[in-house]
Amino acid sequence: MSLTPPATPAEMRTGTRPLVVKITCGEEALERLNQGLTVASTALATGADVSVWLTGDATWIAVAGRAEQLTLPHGAPLHELRDSLLEGGTVTVCGQCAARRDLGPDDLLEGAAIRGAAAYVEEILRPDAQAIVY
Repeated sequence: MSLTPPATPAEMRTGTRPLVVKITCGEEALERLNQGLTVASTALATGADVSVWLTGDATWIAVAGRAEQLTLPHGAPLHELRDSLLEGGTVTVCGQCAARRDLGPDDLLEGAAIRGAAAYVEEILRPDAQAIVY
């Protein structure tokens, strides 16, 4: 008897589980921010279903012009990574984090949404999900 859950449509397509990447840092930890976006973008490029959650100062990445101001030597441009995720994945800004920064849905780039902790918990508790935090 196998304890492995049956493959989801995404797994059948890519052989991978859906990936949920939570990024908790912004400009103060630029390498971690870049790494989280790089891993998420790379997974997306392989065909995986990817959901990115932006919390803390990472929320600013979902605001037009903010990622364009940040550069990391030898790192992919943050705005390019973000844009690929907005186009092919799911990008969510933490509701409390947005409120603390006076950000509403109209402040975010098209494709980014504001959702709360219950939605995050629902995503990471799926039996087939892989969640990582940066």
